[in-house]
Parts: sequence; C-alpha cells; structure tokens
Amino acid sequence: MSAERREYREHDELQGEGWSRLLAAARRRLERTSGALDGDIGLAEPSEAERRTVIGITGRYRPETAQRLGISLRELDGYLHDRYGTGLLTTLGRLHGPLRDRPAERADEEARREQALKSAHSSRLAGQGWFAAWLERIAADGTLTRLVRRGDAPLLDAAVRVLERLPGDRDRFPGDQDRPPAHPGARDGLPLPVLAEWATGDTKALVPGSPLEQLVLRALAQRTGGDIPRERAGRRALWENAGAIADDLASQVLVLNIGAEGDTVVCDWLRDAADFGIPFRLTLHQLATDPVVPAARTIFVCENPAVLRAAAGELQDTSAALVCTEGVPSAACHKLLGDAVRAGARLHWRADFDWAGLRITADAVARHGARPWRMTAADYTAALSKGESTPLAGPPAASPWDPELARAMAESGSTVMEERLLPALLSDLTRT
Repeated sequence: MSAERREYREHDELQGEGWSRLLAAARRRLERTSGALDGDIGLAEPSEAERRTVIGITGRYRPETAQRLGISLRELDGYLHDRYGTGLLTTLGRLHGPLRDRPAERADEEARREQALKSAHSSRLAGQGWFAAWLERIAADGTLTRLVRRGDAPLLDAAVRVLERLPGDRDRFPGDQDRPPAHPGARDGLPLPVLAEWATGDTKALVPGSPLEQLVLRALAQRTGGDIPRERAGRRALWENAGAIADDLASQVLVLNIGAEGDTVVCDWLRDAADFGIPFRLTLHQLATDPVVPAARTIFVCENPAVLRAAAGELQDTSAALVCTEGVPSAACHKLLGDAVRAGARLHWRADFDWAGLRITADAVARHGARPWRMTAADYTAALSKGESTPLAGPPAASPWDPELARAMAESGSTVMEERLLPALLSDLTRT
C-alpha cells in the first residue's frame, strides 16, 4: 500500500467515533507530560464503538458492562506503529497539529513573569509601600499572567515609566539623581497625551480604557487606599491627584467673591461675579491660558457646594472669599489656590469630618501651608452631639494639626458632614 493511501486510511479511520475521545485523552496526557509515553489513559462510560476499538488495540476482551476502559500509551503507540506505520506522537500531529509542551510553556511563562516583576522591582519606586502592594496584587490576581500570555508583558514596564514620570510624585524624591527630569509642562499638571508620549512614545497609550491606563490607575488607586472609581469623574480625580490632566475643560473649581488682579477676560468675569456675590466656575484651561491671581488675601476653602451656596444666598457680596473643592480638590482648584498662596494669600481650609476629609485637609496643609478651619477635636465633638451620623468608612487617616481629632473620630466611629457646622461657618465668612 502506498504511503499516500495508508495516510488516507489512517485519517479516515481515526476520525471515527471509536477513536476521537481516546486520541483526545492521549493528547491531553502527552501535552501534560512533555510527550512521555508513560502511564495510562481511560474512557469513562465508553460507547460500543469505543469498547470495540480498545479491544482491537489491546487484544483483550472488555465486557459491555464496563464503566471505564483503560489503555496504556505504549500499547496505543505500538498499535498505531503496526497498523499505520506511525506512532502516537506523529499520528496526533498529523490529525490535529503539533502537540503542546505544557510544562515547558509553564516554565517559560513563569520565567517571563519573573522577569517582568524583576524589572518592575528595579524601579526607584520599589521602596514605596503602595508600589510594592500594586505589584503584589497584579501578580496574585492573574493580571500579570494574562499580560504575559497575550505578549503584553512590556506594558508593565510602560506603566512603571508612567508612574515614575508623574509630576505629583516629584516632591516625594528630593535630590533623587536617577529621577527623570521634569517635563517642561509639568508645573500645573501634564496632559495625559503629553505624559503618554514622554513615557512611552505613544500619545494614545493612556486613552480611557486602554490596558496601560488600567494598570496605572490600579497603581494610583492603591496609593490612595481605594479601588479604581467606576465613574469618569473619579478616574479624572485620580489622575489629577498625581499631577496628570485627563481633561483641562472638565477640571473645574467653584468660587465665590475671590476677585482677581489682572487685565484679562477671565479676571473681568471674576470681578463682576464678586461685585454681585455670584458663584463662578473656572476651568483649568482658563487658569492655564488666562492666568488669574485672586485679589483676596484671605481665602476660605470648604468641601461641599451646599456651604458655598448658603454663603452666596445669605451673604452675597459680603461673604469672604470662598472656594469649594467639591470633594477631592481638582487640578484647577490646586492651581488657583497655589497661585493665590504664591501671591501672598492665606488659606483657611476645612472638609467633612470623615477619613477622606482628614486626608484632604492634611494634604492642603502640606501642599499650600493652609490653616485648618474649624477642624479640631472640639469642633467635631460639638457637631457630633447635634444630630445623627453615618458610620465612618474606609481606611483611617491622621490629623497632624490636631492628633486628638483623629482619635476622637476613631472612638466614635461617626462622620459629621460640614453642613452641620453651617451657622458657625457663615459667621466666619461674614465680612466685618
């Protein structure tokens, strides 16, 4: 019989019902053992065709009642050699393609995982607890394995380069000679396309939803002690907190009566708004392209728009200058207040009595030299007694300006929103 005819017969017969499950089991076993023809394979609840096939291979009778049929790989290999002139490995390769060497694949995958982690751990950020925790999490939850299997392991190095170049971290490493020099546009925050180009050479590498953006956001969320926000505004705040600008039009700050020094359109708008006690929103784009220096030399800062709304409604143009962060301060907020401080203004800052509020206030003290405004343990205790409160949530924070405040909050386990202090806050804002 010609080789062509024998191969045709082999292919035709081995595609039948009696062979398909048997050969599939053999392939699985051989792929797990790097092709070793040792051990047995078995078929549970065999069909009549499978029973006859196994009998034909082994030469041993198997009753129709058998619930499992076993056969050694060497028997199967010898039968295929005798009948078709090719052994088990060659036969499986001809029928369904080359066998995989899964142990070798796992070893190679593990080597690439370890290499990716080793490279990431060589970063100067490796000494930061959040950075190490981020790497540990993506290694443990399968993220790194998926990157390696897709051939995307270099994304981890790219994420590290992005994190190393974030402007918001530059003050954490004073005198670090290995730190990349500041980008010329980093003072007021880097637009994401600029950061992406600087770190990876691709301006679109950090577009929303990209694998690289997800990796970096996970690291930034780890640094702040939370998870990646689902909403766009929360993701934008994560970037801004690190000194990167996702959208300079969406980054805004709400103000009341701050006035302005300068001969620009935006300064004119702010002066007109202050004359009538009208709340006004500024975008980061406006602040960057049309610089504003607040005229007020004393600026109060609150967290919730309800406070600013009450001040505008009750005090109007007699209210002291007030800026509302609306939660975590935006890049626009930090730019406005940073410029104000550099021009000689003093900031009086407060937030909600919750752990996030303590972190916001502590950052303002460190970043802008702000003075906490009604943010003492006595203020908290007095407000706590005036109504019901929701439980504190999230990781605890410190209150360096008044350590007793954090202790009192931990002891009570309750939040106090700043709206409860509204009468006292409006009294402070009343101009005399």
